Amino acid sequence: MSVSLYYSARRAAPLTEAEQAEVARVVAVRHESFPYDDEESLYLYDRLDDGEVLAGSTKMPFDPGHLMPVVAHVLDSLTGLRRALPDAEWRVHLDDHDVEWDEEKGYELPGMRDPDLVAELGGL
Repeated sequence: MSVSLYYSARRAAPLTEAEQAEVARVVAVRHESFPYDDEESLYLYDRLDDGEVLAGSTKMPFDPGHLMPVVAHVLDSLTGLRRALPDAEWRVHLDDHDVEWDEEKGYELPGMRDPDLVAELGGL
């Protein structure tokens, strides 16, 4: 069974050209810095539901040593996208668990930047 991170942004108005360019820039920069060639990164859907301006998902890795770096990278990517589209209604969730937004930190899960936890998972 796999676990995935799902994300969407909704609003009445479609993205402007400037917003589309900023989303593309954020996605390109984040894809370049993704740490693994063999794991899934930020993935935006081509087809959107009515009212969505952005949506996607990322399957979490089975390798415990890759889990926290992937979670941190994707959530940091979503933080950048949310800051590019601040007036949209965002929903980010890891399967059934909502990932809360923090104005200062952005999207984070407890422990995702804890070096001891990352090292422990890497040793499994």
